[in-house]
Amino acid sequence: MRSKKMTGGLEKAPHRSLMHALGLTREEMDRPLVGVCNGFNEVIPGHVHLRSITDAVKAGVRMQGGTPMEFPAIGVCDGLAMNHEGMRFSLPSREIIADSIEIMATAHPFDALVCVTNCDKIVPGMLMAMLRLDIPAVIVSGGPMLAGRRQGEVSDLITVFEGVGRVKRGDMTDAELAELEECACPTCGSCSGMFTANTMNCLSEAIGLALPGNGTIPAVSSGRVRLAKQAGMAVMNLLEQGITPRRIVTAQSVRNAVSMDMALGGSTNTVLHLPAVFHEAGLDLGLELFDEISRQVPNVCKLSPAGHHHIEDLDQAGGIPAVMRRVAETGALDLDCLTVTGRSVGQNLDDLNARILDADVIRPLDKAYSTQGGIAILRGNLAEQGCVVKQSAVAPEMMQRTGSARVFESEEDSVSAILGGKIQPGDVVVIRYEGPKGGPGMREMLTPTSAIAGMGLGESVALITDGRFSGGTRGAAIGHVSPEAAEGGLIGLVREGDRIRIDIPERRIELLVDEAELQRRGQDWTPTRKEISSPFLRRYADRVTSAATGGVLK
Repeated sequence: MRSKKMTGGLEKAPHRSLMHALGLTREEMDRPLVGVCNGFNEVIPGHVHLRSITDAVKAGVRMQGGTPMEFPAIGVCDGLAMNHEGMRFSLPSREIIADSIEIMATAHPFDALVCVTNCDKIVPGMLMAMLRLDIPAVIVSGGPMLAGRRQGEVSDLITVFEGVGRVKRGDMTDAELAELEECACPTCGSCSGMFTANTMNCLSEAIGLALPGNGTIPAVSSGRVRLAKQAGMAVMNLLEQGITPRRIVTAQSVRNAVSMDMALGGSTNTVLHLPAVFHEAGLDLGLELFDEISRQVPNVCKLSPAGHHHIEDLDQAGGIPAVMRRVAETGALDLDCLTVTGRSVGQNLDDLNARILDADVIRPLDKAYSTQGGIAILRGNLAEQGCVVKQSAVAPEMMQRTGSARVFESEEDSVSAILGGKIQPGDVVVIRYEGPKGGPGMREMLTPTSAIAGMGLGESVALITDGRFSGGTRGAAIGHVSPEAAEGGLIGLVREGDRIRIDIPERRIELLVDEAELQRRGQDWTPTRKEISSPFLRRYADRVTSAATGGVLK
């Protein structure tokens, strides 16, 4: 066993002495040692209940003869970090999480690993660590929160974000917004729509690194506790069989993940996270594969922000196994891929008798919301390396649009203009110097996109940025423009009033300025470099790669 590096032999007597100080018996040391990374904190609503989930995992490990050893992980709540300097640290925290788990599991050589997570960057960070370490491992989430209810209407966090714009517009009073604040997020758990956290929890299940049910069983359900116990038991089974994450994650499971992403209408952040996760397994995932599969796999689910359903509805409709059944009908799913159950995808679906229980939540192929997947990759002179849009959440009238650029050098400036009534129908809001290097940290832009929707401009105004969006963003919000302005991308040369053409069906985005004029502008232009006070962000900006390659570190 790997842990014998720490517990076995005469020369490890001092090590055993320290472990006795933990209260461990010699019998516990002789069993497999399982690291249990607990993402609990009292800051993130999706993580505030993870102590009980982690306790259940540890019970499962003990039930199968292992000794669990718990350690923590940091986490950023993107909702709380939104629209201020804190958001610059959100994406970089992904790398810190992966690095810290590698440190803990190498300095203390565990035989296996269970990662207990839930939200945004914590999920991909833990997946990255699992693949980097390549010891038997399972990831288990804390589950989604329930949707809110107010005066008979369903609500969630995005309803509150958009409520700010509605108040500014005069469609909602301050008192009504205050009432909404108290009921939109009624339980612990990851925010209730198909936002980034839930997308990654669902895709962890689809990839095969989490047990069936991981993506959709509600946080407040006893089924979530049972799943956590099963995860602890499952990792012991993986250890016995010698199955590690890199045996599970193959080129075929990469395609499975992207296919499910397209069917679910997942967050655009998957275009950052999946390449980073698979990079740790030595597998390439370029934007080309997202675009290829998007043209093949229809969008059969439309959860908030794209539609009115929430994760609890998807769970009741059969969950991710039911969606996998639907995607398998397209031929885009490899049913032979191995999973953490020790069995294949197809065997899991048969064991579960996976079936669709609500054909409105999970549509038949001939009644899909769209014949194409939920995410589209656009290219053109404005984004030579590509950019991304959640096309499943774009109004039909915005799928093809030419508008006038309104240029902003930061998110804050754009929000002031939007809420100040300075953006008009037909405008294209351009926010630059918010990319991985230029931000630095590639902030999410949920505040401006929600402000556009709340101001009643969601069907007439587009937003383009070299930053990124929350999974809760809806509308013609086009992000990850690469190369970014700070690396000399053309987005840095856009001027107020320039015409920009967006054609999502044709996957094109063009700055309609002639080449001679662009060359003239380029002669007098040097990309702006912000003064960065944080030593950590300075190091990050120096090492981070393009959003087109997942924003991994060199």
